Amino acid sequence: MTAAGGRKTTTAEAERSRTGLFGRLGPGAYGPLPVLVGLAAIWTIFTVANPRFLSPVNLTNMMLQIAAVGTISVGIVLVLLLGEIDLSVGSVSGFAAGVMAVLSVKAGLPAILAILCGILVGLAIGAFNGFVVTRFGVHSLVVTLAGLLGFQGALLYVLGDTGTINLRDPIITGLAGTFFPPLVGWAAAAAVIAAYAAAVFSGRRRELAAGLERPLAPAVVRVVAVAAAVLAGVAVLNADRGLPLAVVIFLGFVVVFHLITKKTRFGRYLYAIGGNAEAARRAGIKVERVRVAAFTLCSALAAAGGILAASRLLAVNQSSGSGDILLNAIAGPVIAGTSLMGGRGSVWSALLGALVIGSISNGMDLLAFDSSIKFMVTGAVLLVAATIDAVASRRRRAT
Repeated sequence: MTAAGGRKTTTAEAERSRTGLFGRLGPGAYGPLPVLVGLAAIWTIFTVANPRFLSPVNLTNMMLQIAAVGTISVGIVLVLLLGEIDLSVGSVSGFAAGVMAVLSVKAGLPAILAILCGILVGLAIGAFNGFVVTRFGVHSLVVTLAGLLGFQGALLYVLGDTGTINLRDPIITGLAGTFFPPLVGWAAAAAVIAAYAAAVFSGRRRELAAGLERPLAPAVVRVVAVAAAVLAGVAVLNADRGLPLAVVIFLGFVVVFHLITKKTRFGRYLYAIGGNAEAARRAGIKVERVRVAAFTLCSALAAAGGILAASRLLAVNQSSGSGDILLNAIAGPVIAGTSLMGGRGSVWSALLGALVIGSISNGMDLLAFDSSIKFMVTGAVLLVAATIDAVASRRRRAT
């Protein structure tokens, strides 16, 4: 191919030219900055439309709303990194919460044991999904679609004729109903900032020791920006009821699985398999084992998210895990940059995506929009994000 000036262009250059803006602004090109800019725009629009949007009470309620779905999204990220999908997470979250409720309320099991049994149900379901996908070669879309239907039916079965089980145990209801006093919130913020600063500057020291030139200013800017965001968040929560335990649990899952995906061999295998499964297999990676482990963790996190949701609603009923939970759990990470094609993304996309989806939903609730409008807007945002991801993936393959 020849350019106007007579210079021969490469296939990659031609692709970048053809994809235009999408080719230059694909997900990941500027880290989380596009998502943060979009989130700022969403918050500005809804604040202008209704000043209550940024009130401490509303922001605390929004954080409680996204904690459950965000926890499910953390597991979805693991599966997406492999280039797979799990459509059963919504039903699994409802079924696991139903098992916990039956064991706690009807069987009289201690709350801790009932919660552990609910999560074990999620682990078993995920291991089964992974086994069927790897052993029989059935596409994960089909396996988990069957699970979506099957475990919705299983929830109706365990709930029985009443259809609803109200939760009364203070340990279970306290998962979403516990708020830490301001001093604990500030202490947690200081610990988070200190840990983040230590990680950033430790990484910079290793790069300098390896002979890489790394200016100090970007590292300082990152630490200051994160510190400002953490302090602002804690200040808002303390202005209402304090730091919620459910948010601590959700952020704990995000941090733990970020470290797993970035600092462990298992995490490196996830990215390698998602990038090129056959190359990973030839490199000696046990691809099937990694897939089973990822599906198992995904369903366990779905169960944890379902238990958090049940704690917030103080009950498990026939609609638990249904509705827009599945859509939001998958849409959040994709909107925040985790690729549907596998091999690219971050666990932090579960947090950023949950904030975007939760802000849109919460803002439209304040403006009394109809549910039909909420579904259409959320679907449109997901379509735009998936389109950008597909175009960016095509560009990478061309290069």
